[in-house]
Amino acid sequence: MFLWVLRSDLIRGVAQVTLADGFDAVTRDRGIIVSWAPQEEVLAHAAVGGFCVHCGWKSTQEGQYTGVSMLCRPYLSDQMGNPRCVEHVWRVILVLHGELESSKVEEAIRRLMQSKEGDMIRERAQEMEIRSRAAEATTDAGSSRLNIVELVNHILLSLYKSDPAR
Repeated sequence: MFLWVLRSDLIRGVAQVTLADGFDAVTRDRGIIVSWAPQEEVLAHAAVGGFCVHCGWKSTQEGQYTGVSMLCRPYLSDQMGNPRCVEHVWRVILVLHGELESSKVEEAIRRLMQSKEGDMIRERAQEMEIRSRAAEATTDAGSSRLNIVELVNHILLSLYKSDPAR
């Protein structure tokens, strides 16, 4: 079973996303597609076996502190660097590289859910040490919050220095 959150507001000028002909019929008994879901609540559910994520920092941390193994397909900005840390340091993610093709996605899901490598990734994702560090980083005094505040302050200071009249 799968849950796919497919948001139409992510594509400029597109009011509704349409899927390939027959997609609904082929997947009807295997999953559900919705326009929105409470991500943290879904990830915390015991039935979740994996999380397909773009690897933005917030989603990555949500996957971490809920103990869910992840399949990552980065697209832009911090999504390109985050998988390196999560894959090589935390070792709780499989990264999809190259062109996004259905056969590659299927193979990656099988690796994550049905292989010894996937078993190790899922076990590692459940380790409390990593989960607690991820949860701690998202608190008001955590490193993620402090780093974003520092970045914003740096940007504002740079703007002020370049034009004190602001």
